[in-house]
Amino acid sequence: MANRTFLLLLAASLSLAGCGRQGEGDQGEPQAEVPAKGADRSQAGKPIPDTELRNADDEAATLQEASGQPLLVNLWATWCAPCVKELPTLDALSRRPGAPRVVAVSQDMGPRTSVEAFLDKAGVKDLERWHDPKMSLSGALNAQVLPTTILYDSNGREVWRFIGDLDWTSAQAAKLLAEAPAAAGPGRAAGRR
Repeated sequence: MANRTFLLLLAASLSLAGCGRQGEGDQGEPQAEVPAKGADRSQAGKPIPDTELRNADDEAATLQEASGQPLLVNLWATWCAPCVKELPTLDALSRRPGAPRVVAVSQDMGPRTSVEAFLDKAGVKDLERWHDPKMSLSGALNAQVLPTTILYDSNGREVWRFIGDLDWTSAQAAKLLAEAPAAAGPGRAAGRR
C-alpha cells in the first residue's frame, strides 16, 4: 500500500511540471528524464527550425517567416491542462504594447476546426493561432513537455525556452521577456487570429 501511495504521489508531481508528448515511446522502453519546469538557456543561439506548419490563415508556413522582431512561440495542446491554464495569459500578453509577437502552435493531431472551436469556447480571442498536427515542431525542438514556450530574438535565434506553464502577465514573465536583445515590436500583426 505504501508503494502504491508513493507511485501515485510521484505521478501527480510529474503532471504538475507539464504534459508529456502523446504517443512517445513503447511500453517497456526507458523514457527520457522529464526536464525541470522553468527557464532553460541550453539551446540559446539555435535558429528557428525550418518546419512547415499551418499559419493563422491555415496556409503552409514556417516560423522563420515570422522573424524580424522578437517572437514568443508556445507549444500547447487541448488535452494538456497546464497548457490550457496559461492560454489566457498568453492571449493577454499578445495585446500588450511592446510585447513580442506571440504565436501559439497547437500540437493537436485532430482537425484545426476542433482546435479553433476549443479556443473560441475558452475565450482566447487575440492569440495568433498556428497548427502542427504532425507535431513536427515539437520534434524538431526536442520539446518533451507541453507547454514549452520559446523566445526568439529578432534574428530568429533562441534566447531561452520555458518548460511548463507560466502566468505570462506576471513579473517573472516580464523579467524573462526583457532578455530579448531587440526591442519588441507591436503585439499585433496583420493576418493574425
